[in-house]
Amino acid sequence: MQLEINVIDAFTDTMFKGNSAAVIITEKWLSDDLMQSIAFENNLSETAFIVADKEGIYHIRWFSPFTEIAFCGHATLASAFVLFNKNPTVDAIKFSAEAVGILTVLQTEAGKIQMDFPNRMPEKIDDIPERLSAGLSIMPVEIYRNEQAYFVIYDSESDVLNVKRDNEQLKQLTPLDVVVTCQAKSAEYKDYDFISRYFWPANGGDEDPVTGSAHTGLAPLWAKRLNKNELIAYQASKRGGVLNCTVANNRVLVSGNAVQYMTGFITVEE
Repeated sequence: MQLEINVIDAFTDTMFKGNSAAVIITEKWLSDDLMQSIAFENNLSETAFIVADKEGIYHIRWFSPFTEIAFCGHATLASAFVLFNKNPTVDAIKFSAEAVGILTVLQTEAGKIQMDFPNRMPEKIDDIPERLSAGLSIMPVEIYRNEQAYFVIYDSESDVLNVKRDNEQLKQLTPLDVVVTCQAKSAEYKDYDFISRYFWPANGGDEDPVTGSAHTGLAPLWAKRLNKNELIAYQASKRGGVLNCTVANNRVLVSGNAVQYMTGFITVEE
């Protein structure tokens, strides 16, 4: 069986930046084992698999090289990019995912792809998990948590950029990952409201280049702290990525650019 595969760099307008995702569209679901094997072979942060229903809703599932992921932003953006290119007269797409329900994705007048996600505002916690404090070389100022991750607040960009992690310790926090973040204050990051990095040794590997799903927690957190609902975020990984975020009550709109890296075919046995 031959399957078309597209690899897209998401949350960037420059090839080899942002976060890469593979997108595979099929008429019916492949087996879970096969989807996981393809994701492992691709060795990207995520591979998205899409099946359309009769109503035109695209059911989507995301796999890291290690496991199925409940919610992935950058691979949703990549999937929308592929579908918009295949259907140039369409300006809105609806995805359905078990963990987050119906997701509406639009093409904006500015040329970005805008995703409508649930607001997953994290809550502050007072007791630092031992594995978290042991897993980071710099002690947090504050810690928040939602259903996806621990959100570690630092005072300075240098802390976010230079913190060292012990993956073996952070793995013990599973199923939660770890986000480190701070307000953007320096001239280098003057175009942004906050920066972050995302560590997920338990679910995806080492450090995720750009994490759209995390910004459903980061954006409302910083919106409250900065008293503004329109924010521009930078994920400060080696590849880097830019996310435009709008917090609107129980929703978070996350927008970004994407560029095509590869289109090809894979041959598998189902």
